[in-house]
Amino acid sequence: MKWLRGPKMAIVWTVLRIWLGLQWTEAAIEKLTHGFDALGFLQGAMANAKGDHPAVQGWYANFLQHFAIPNVELFNHLIPIGELLVGVGLILGVATIPALIAAAFMNLNFMLAGTTSTNPILYTIEILLLAAGTAGYYYGMDRIIIPRIKNWMHDKKVNRQHHAPAN
Repeated sequence: MKWLRGPKMAIVWTVLRIWLGLQWTEAAIEKLTHGFDALGFLQGAMANAKGDHPAVQGWYANFLQHFAIPNVELFNHLIPIGELLVGVGLILGVATIPALIAAAFMNLNFMLAGTTSTNPILYTIEILLLAAGTAGYYYGMDRIIIPRIKNWMHDKKVNRQHHAPAN
């Protein structure tokens, strides 16, 4: 399985990562430019929580009813901004792992709310990119940024130890 994480496969992961980032960015821009109100979506999910074989499970309907719907204005802002941050992060390969986790979390919530659409496809790609590990951002800004952050943190730790008072 080592070949899945090598530089040659990193090209495939990069193409998938950028494509995924474009999907998230496009969704965000649509919401930000044309307005977004999650209330109808949330109410539709609540309607799908009834019957013998509900598309939305009771525990998730409770979350929607008691938290999401009362705070719909918060979600109206968080969702498009979150989608935009995820999209830009994935396109540039910046904070790739947190962006993939946030993307998978959003897709999972959309699916739990009873929406299929492209969510299972996007979710699967996000999980595959997470499994690819560093190969997912081999051709991205994280390849430059992460070592610098590690060096900065190491230097900071060394300086703290060097300047610590002796007991």
